[in-house]
Amino acid sequence: MSYGNLRRLRCAAQIIFLLLFLFLLLKTEFSGSLRAVHGDLHLPYPVRWFLELDPLAAAANALATRALYRGLLWSLAILLPGFFLGRFFCGWICPLGTLHHFFGHLRSESKRGRQRIDTNRYRPWQTFKYYLLIALLVAALLGSGAVGWFDPISLLVRSLGLSVLPAVNHAVNMVTGGLYHTQVRALGLVADGLQLLLGATILSFRQPHFRQAFLLGGILVLLLALNLRITRLWCRLLCPLGALLGIASRWSLLGLEKQKDNCNDCNRCLLHCQGGDDPVPGARWRKPECHLCFNCSAECPEQALRWRWLRHGKDVVEAPDLRRRRALTGAAAGFALVPLLRSATAFGPEHNPRLLRPPGALPEGDFLARCIRCGECMKACPNNALHPTFTEAGLEGLWTPLLIPRVGYCEPSCTLCGDVCPTGAIWQLTSRAKGWSTGTSVEKPIRIGTAFYDRGRCLPWAMATDCIVCEEWCPTSPKAIYVRPAEVTDGAGNIRQVRQPYIQPERCVGCGACEFACPVQDQPAVYVTSIGESRSKTNQILLSSGDRVIR
Repeated sequence: MSYGNLRRLRCAAQIIFLLLFLFLLLKTEFSGSLRAVHGDLHLPYPVRWFLELDPLAAAANALATRALYRGLLWSLAILLPGFFLGRFFCGWICPLGTLHHFFGHLRSESKRGRQRIDTNRYRPWQTFKYYLLIALLVAALLGSGAVGWFDPISLLVRSLGLSVLPAVNHAVNMVTGGLYHTQVRALGLVADGLQLLLGATILSFRQPHFRQAFLLGGILVLLLALNLRITRLWCRLLCPLGALLGIASRWSLLGLEKQKDNCNDCNRCLLHCQGGDDPVPGARWRKPECHLCFNCSAECPEQALRWRWLRHGKDVVEAPDLRRRRALTGAAAGFALVPLLRSATAFGPEHNPRLLRPPGALPEGDFLARCIRCGECMKACPNNALHPTFTEAGLEGLWTPLLIPRVGYCEPSCTLCGDVCPTGAIWQLTSRAKGWSTGTSVEKPIRIGTAFYDRGRCLPWAMATDCIVCEEWCPTSPKAIYVRPAEVTDGAGNIRQVRQPYIQPERCVGCGACEFACPVQDQPAVYVTSIGESRSKTNQILLSSGDRVIR
């Protein structure tokens, strides 16, 4: 097969895998009514598959937990061939790499040849990603999932799922809504067509909203815009997954052979080089930086660049050009990162009481070790209740999932967050084990917190106005909220009969339905805190009821 055909095959593979990634991301949601679901809820597609293919996520998970969570064995399908083919994942499969490749191509078309050639030569700063990888893996060994901030698959799922796709959804709804409001029949038919076409492809079942959507989308836009300066700058400078695969390529059997005698120094091989690996004859080819894009061989008019099996020699740099002192500095940075982050009060004595984790979440230390901040659980939540944290869990917990009852409550029959979690940070549950569904009898249901009343804002308590919305919405059986009749005096001095609500804490699971439904809009009269959560042995309420202790 000619190198031109190989390049076309690589382009086809990139498009196929990018479309597959987008398809699975779009399917990471439940469309329909949860009331119509019987039994456990599962998505019909393997939506976490790309995250399970990620060798970096698997390595961090194994180091942090001393084990490997089930589906992450898929990562061997990428790592093992990397020992024979090099960084083929970066050039052929990685969806974020494909986006960088596309925007880098836009740069190539807008820049003059000499500028493109100069920026596509190897630069010593490309080794930074290896030192970053060392720091992140050492941090993982000490129990931190900070690798998720830089993992390319997590970054793309988080940015697209929590920012770009909701923005596209909102934009489409704005356009179709505007067409409908014109009351022009032809434009209304166009809006119907858009809704029919896009509703079956990219539109969400309902409009999602997420905290920090602008920040998460802005980070992705910035990284893609950097390609207009240097082709695939993210891949060359920052990507820790690329660094891991670059180290694995040390033993690659496939290599580039340069025939300098045939070279006429046209430098066309550097025009579209993706990795900055110096394919030009006369320079040492850097195997760990090559993405196997085959652009250099396809562009060479003299056929001076050829790929050979078992290619070794003095003109090949087999391993990353690392400096021992800098590698030790990276390891020291990773070692210092965890104690520095966890010495903050947010991790212990000043724990945020509103830090509500999804049902099935591990204890906080283990949760932060496993969670790769991918946002899959947030995208899958049918009530839009899960959002990325900012400071609620301290700096180490940045972009981990947080349940916000005022936005959406935790549906009793739903266990999708654990179903889509690729690392086991949220344990996979059945609705019966969760214990919230009507008719389910579980001695110890999963609890994510406890509800409390602010009686100064509660309508029956503070304003002599009857209201039992929270009691009606409470999904537990028997209900955790009950009401008692009481006589109160209103502002005019009249005595009125109202029903005042109370919480029975041993029955409350912290689902947040009461807070979500509370009609006091600005600041609800009932709110949920994390106290009483099942995942913690210390964050508990101790109430004495006669000789019985209720936890």
